[in-house]
Amino acid sequence: MNATLRVVGIVLFVTAAQSALAQPAPASPAKPGASAADQELITLSKDKWRWMAERNLDALDKLFADEAVFVHMTRTLTKSQELEVIRSGDIQYKEAQIQEVSVRFVGTTAILLNKIQLVAVVRGNDAVNPFNVTEVYVKLNGAWKLASLSFTRLMTPPAQ
Repeated sequence: MNATLRVVGIVLFVTAAQSALAQPAPASPAKPGASAADQELITLSKDKWRWMAERNLDALDKLFADEAVFVHMTRTLTKSQELEVIRSGDIQYKEAQIQEVSVRFVGTTAILLNKIQLVAVVRGNDAVNPFNVTEVYVKLNGAWKLASLSFTRLMTPPAQ
């Protein structure tokens, strides 16, 4: 029974992760008072979701820091492992429906928080899951690099 629950959990996690990265949500209006730096990171994050959905490995390879970590529901991956998951289609990100987004800066580090509904195909199974996603970006040689991407599954049911 525990092994079955574990497999179901893994499938749900991977499916959710695939969906979020597959396609970006429609552009949302800028928040009142959002800075140009905030908007730059929000746009970069939306581009990332689109690139994941399109399996644009060249763009993702340039965006991901070499030391980046990717925390999914069932495992933590390195940059090369994450790129391989996307390349192989093990997780096919279909759509990341962004419901809320915020950006905070700590020096040259930006923390972007997204509340999303992720639509994905994980190991051949359709999955729709609500997540809080934490993205950590660092400025290296004048360009933003993704250093960490972490999915936290919400206990609320997916929106219909």
